[in-house]
Amino acid sequence: MSQYLLKLYITGNSLKSQRAISNLFRICKEELDDRYVVEIVDVLEQPQKAEEEKIMVTPTLIKQLPPPIQRIIGDMSNTDKVLLGLDIVPSDLKSLEEWG
Repeated sequence: MSQYLLKLYITGNSLKSQRAISNLFRICKEELDDRYVVEIVDVLEQPQKAEEEKIMVTPTLIKQLPPPIQRIIGDMSNTDKVLLGLDIVPSDLKSLEEWG
């Protein structure tokens, strides 16, 4: 089982940032159990990190591990899009595959 290393770039304490954080943690808890580490980077506090990663829009999620590196932009409210970007098969589909 892979360990996921995720970096979420946000801008301050905005509503969109808060939504992205809560949606990301919900998805991780539902789909990744304890196999994830999330680093939250506020581009207002750490602009050099955002510049290094060429972050143009926030919120942006970068999946660093496992490879390949993926980027997801938005407030993470579209669970299917986030799972697809993270290369995760949703747990409800896993149970269907076991029966198939």
